[in-house]
Amino acid sequence: MRVLITGTGGQLAQEFQTRLRTGSHEVSAPPEDLLDITDIGAVKDAFAASCPDVVINCAAYNDVDGAEGNYEKAYKVNAIGPKILAAASREYKALLIHYSTDYVFDGSKEGLYTEDDVPCPVNRYGESKRAGEVFVAEEAGQHLIFRTSWLYGDGSQNFLHKLKEWAGKQRVLKVVADQVSVPTYTADAVSATLEACEKGLRGLYHLTNSGYATRYEVARYFLAKIGSTSIVLPVNTSLFPSPAQRPYFSAMSGAKLASVVGHEMPNWKDAIDRYVSKSISSETAM
Repeated sequence: MRVLITGTGGQLAQEFQTRLRTGSHEVSAPPEDLLDITDIGAVKDAFAASCPDVVINCAAYNDVDGAEGNYEKAYKVNAIGPKILAAASREYKALLIHYSTDYVFDGSKEGLYTEDDVPCPVNRYGESKRAGEVFVAEEAGQHLIFRTSWLYGDGSQNFLHKLKEWAGKQRVLKVVADQVSVPTYTADAVSATLEACEKGLRGLYHLTNSGYATRYEVARYFLAKIGSTSIVLPVNTSLFPSPAQRPYFSAMSGAKLASVVGHEMPNWKDAIDRYVSKSISSETAM
């Protein structure tokens, strides 16, 4: 199939490129300075050049705190951009795959969030991502919307990479213990996405590794795996004042996706084990 990937500089897009280019697919992944999804002309040119069967939108404005003071930019990238892609995908009869976030929820539910729960963002980033979901569902013909959380993979723009850097400089690390969600490995997210495509799925699904944890629990597990001797202390979010409010418990259930594909996503600890084995070990070797 012919695949068009946006947001090619991000860790999810890079994983898709690595995976798809090993097969027989025709992959078009223009640099982000050439394919700005908020530019109708650039989007039209990219579609005309690639004639995609599938469009994978990995472009996003992910600065949660930055969105509070620059909502116009966040909304443009996270909502208007997907709307433009949706219209173009409908014209080309292409499947649009779009990624959203657990931050569309307010964190007040006492249990895992399902696709039937009503979104209620507590920050501007979540608002912009929710708007993008709505536009894709309204504008695109064929679409898959995946909500994910705490993504990490090859690259430096993720919590685990930052933890490794901090641990190399500090003997004691303070990590919040009152934010609960699911760390999700890009390799697993890509595998699940491709499996969903093969099975012809459409609509909205939650896509994360299974289980849930606080950022503190994730930090302790990861640092132990890489052999760090740094001490990790649990603290409250209030110790790190920030412009954007974060939901307390935004972990999502993957039961809907698992029921269709026939298996649940790997546990988050198993995913970190594989990430350490692949990515951290290769960095050490270099």
